Amino acid sequence: MRGMVPPDPETNVSQIHYAVVYVPKRNRKRFSANCVSVKETKKETLADADPENNYFAAMVIGPSKSSEGQYLYYLSEWL
Repeated sequence: MRGMVPPDPETNVSQIHYAVVYVPKRNRKRFSANCVSVKETKKETLADADPENNYFAAMVIGPSKSSEGQYLYYLSEWL
């Protein structure tokens, strides 16, 4: 995906994380860091998701810094 820093096994930059993402519709592929709540486990992620209030469970890659200086997470997959 354009702009995404791929995961690096030797650093903590742009790693794959479980997360709850706040988004009105699940048609976006990248999210501002303030919309992403990183979780430790898949079980915790699924428990904290609340689709009725637009909080969806996902696996995300990030954070990456955009050209505007914002930190972004990229969608790997919806859970």
